[in-house]
Amino acid sequence: MNQTHFLNSIFKQENFNSEELELILMQFEEVEFSKNEYLIEKGKVASYYYFLETGFLRSYSIDTEGNDITTKFFAENDIVIDWHSYFLKKPCKESIQALTKGKCWKISFANFMKLFNIEAFREVGRTRLVNNYFELKNHSISVIADQAKDRYLNLLKEKPSIIQNVPLKHIATYLGITDTSLSRIRKEITL
Repeated sequence: MNQTHFLNSIFKQENFNSEELELILMQFEEVEFSKNEYLIEKGKVASYYYFLETGFLRSYSIDTEGNDITTKFFAENDIVIDWHSYFLKKPCKESIQALTKGKCWKISFANFMKLFNIEAFREVGRTRLVNNYFELKNHSISVIADQAKDRYLNLLKEKPSIIQNVPLKHIATYLGITDTSLSRIRKEITL
């Protein structure tokens, strides 16, 4: 898929005129990544955000006991970003790592700011930020208030590609359960 086709599909429902759309597309650069590669690393300032065309990534942090805990998954068409670091220029508190090889399109903060005078672009960004906040909030509440089986079924319903393409150990930590509990839940569902 070429840049124009993929990024057009990302921005297709917005009211950009042809000049605005051309300016937007010019700001993005193609990036291919390998499995286990980091797009954003803990302790560094995020210089880019990405639109994910192919592949799967995850964000994770290390808890106080040294355990690797997945905090979010990214799949096709997702924005891959550490909002706090990218906009406030603070060091990242988690890392974003590729779970598979893939391709994305990155934009630097300077190039992003060139687009901020386009009203529809600002609105797209605002909407994505708000949606990301609600997704994070819903996941946080779900880990506290929902049964593990329900969390798994919800992930299966909302993002089946994650279940099919991501190692179970990462899914388990994202759901706040052990690998053994996840295996038991999966067995119950298939019976």
